[in-house]
Amino acid sequence: MSHPAPAAPGFFDQPRAVWATAFACMVGFMSIGLVDPILTSIAAGLHASPAQVSLLFTSYFFVTSVMMLVTGFVSSRLGARPTLLLGAALIVGFAALSGLSDSVTELVLFRGGWGLGNAFFVVTALSVLVAVARGGTSRAVLLYEAAMGIGLSGGPIVGALLGEHSWRWPFFGTATLMAVGFVAIALFLPALPRPAQKISLTAPLRALRHPGLLTVAVGAFFYYFAFFTVLAFAPFVLDMPPMATGAIFFGWGVLLALSSVFVAPRAEARWGLIPVVTVCLAVMALLLVVMGVAPREVVAACIVLSGAVMGVCNTLFTELALEVSDVPRPVASAGYNFLRWFAGVIAPFAIPKIAEGFGVPLAFGVAALAALAAPAVFALRRRHLQRPAATAAAGPAPVVAAVDGTALDAAVLDRAVALARASGRPVLALHVRMDEVLGDDAVALEDRASAERIAAEAARRVQAAGVGASARVLHAAAGAAARETAALVAQLQASHLVVGAPHRRDLDDALHGSFSAAVAALALPQAQLVIVAPPAAAPRPTAGPQHQPG
Repeated sequence: MSHPAPAAPGFFDQPRAVWATAFACMVGFMSIGLVDPILTSIAAGLHASPAQVSLLFTSYFFVTSVMMLVTGFVSSRLGARPTLLLGAALIVGFAALSGLSDSVTELVLFRGGWGLGNAFFVVTALSVLVAVARGGTSRAVLLYEAAMGIGLSGGPIVGALLGEHSWRWPFFGTATLMAVGFVAIALFLPALPRPAQKISLTAPLRALRHPGLLTVAVGAFFYYFAFFTVLAFAPFVLDMPPMATGAIFFGWGVLLALSSVFVAPRAEARWGLIPVVTVCLAVMALLLVVMGVAPREVVAACIVLSGAVMGVCNTLFTELALEVSDVPRPVASAGYNFLRWFAGVIAPFAIPKIAEGFGVPLAFGVAALAALAAPAVFALRRRHLQRPAATAAAGPAPVVAAVDGTALDAAVLDRAVALARASGRPVLALHVRMDEVLGDDAVALEDRASAERIAAEAARRVQAAGVGASARVLHAAAGAAARETAALVAQLQASHLVVGAPHRRDLDDALHGSFSAAVAALALPQAQLVIVAPPAAAPRPTAGPQHQPG
C-alpha cells in the first residue's frame, strides 16, 4: 500500500467540485433513515396501516433494485457528470412530490421515483470524488466515508426535527438540500471522461450465473431481510414521538458508519471474513428475538446495537461480492445489488403483515431466521466462495520483503538482503495494492501502474546489492491483505516475511488498521516474521523471528 507524500494537500484543501459532490452524497445517504422517525406520523396523517406505510420502503427499493440493472448501462454512455445530475434532479422532484402527497398510494409511488434518482446518483458519486479530489484516492475515500457517516447518522435527526412540525417537512427539506447539491454540482463539477468500457443491459443478470456471486447475493438477500425489518418495522414497535425515534436511529446510524469503516477491516484481518460474518449474523438474530419480546426501552437499545453489527456485515458482504468472481466490478456490483435490494421490497411489507396476523414476536422471529439463513447458505455452498489461490513462481523459496513505497522500504529491503545472503535465497519484493470497501462499492487506493512501480523499484534495489530478486503485486481488500499475504508466503514456502513497523499518524492505517500489526497477529506456519523499525528509532528487542506457529 502506498501513502500520501508529505507535501500532500490538507484535508480541507479541495476543489469546490469535491465539496459539491460530497454534500450531495451526504443528502443521498440521509434518505435511508430519514423516514424512520416519521413512519407513525405518516400512518396517522394518511390513515394508513403499518404495512401500507412500510410500502414506502418497498417501492423505493423495488425501483432501486430493478434500476441496478440499468444504471451501469446508462452511466457508461452518458458519463459521470450527467448521470449524477440526473439522479439529483430526480431526487429533488420526487422528494418534493412525496411531501405533497394526499394519500399513501401517492406517497408510495413518489417514493419509488425517489429510488430511481438515488440509483442513478449512488452509482457514480464515488467515482466522481476519486476523479476530482486532491491528495489521491485515500483522500477521496475519506471524504466519501465522512459524507456517508454524516448522512446515515444525520438522516434520522433531520427527519425527527422536521417531522416534529409535520410528516411532510422532511420530504421538503430533502428536496431543498438536494436542490442545493444539484446547483453546486452543475456550477462546479467539470465534465469528466466517459468510461472506456460500456456495460450491456443483460450483463448484471449474466454475472449472477457465477456460482460464487450468486451465493453471496442470496446470502445478502436473507441478511438484508433482517436489516429492513429493523429499519422499516421497528419504529412501529417503538411507537415513540419523532424526536425519540430519531435519536434512537441516530445512534444506530453512528454505530453503523463507524463499524463499517473502522471495525470491519480490523475484524476481518484478525479472524477472517466468513467467521466474522457468521458471528455478526448470529448476534443479529439474537437481537431480533429480543426485540420481539422485550419492552420498548430494550428494543431501542437493540436497535442501536444492531447498527454496529450491520456496519460490519454491509462492508464484508460487499467485499465478498466484488472479490469472489472475475466479473468486472461494476457488473458484479449491479447483479449483487439487484438481488439483495429485493429484500427491501419484501421485508417491509411482509413483516408488518405477519405481525398483524400472528403477533410481533413471530414477525421478529422470522427476521431472525432470515439472519441465520445467510451463514447457512455460505456453509452449504462454501466451495463456491473459495477465492482463486495465488500462483507461485517456480524456483527456490524466497525471503519475502513487503514494501509500501515509503522511506521505510530501504530498511526492510536491507534486512531482507541480509537474510537472503545468509541462507542463499532470492528476495521477492511484494507490494499489496489495497482496496477500500465503501458501502456498495470498492475502490483501489492506488492505480496499478504505481503499485507495479513500487515493487519493481524494490526488486532493482535488491539486485543492485547482488541478490537475486523478483517483484510481485498482490491485490486485496484492506481487511484481507494480511491473510492473503500470509497465504502467499505459505504457498511460496518462504523462510522469512520482512515488513516495516506500523506507520504512525498514517491515514490509511487509521482507517483500516496496520498491515504489519495484522500480519503479526496471524500464524505463519513456516516463515519467520521480521518487523523492521525505522532507522532513527531504537531497534525493537523482538526483531527477528516474531511469530512462531501455534
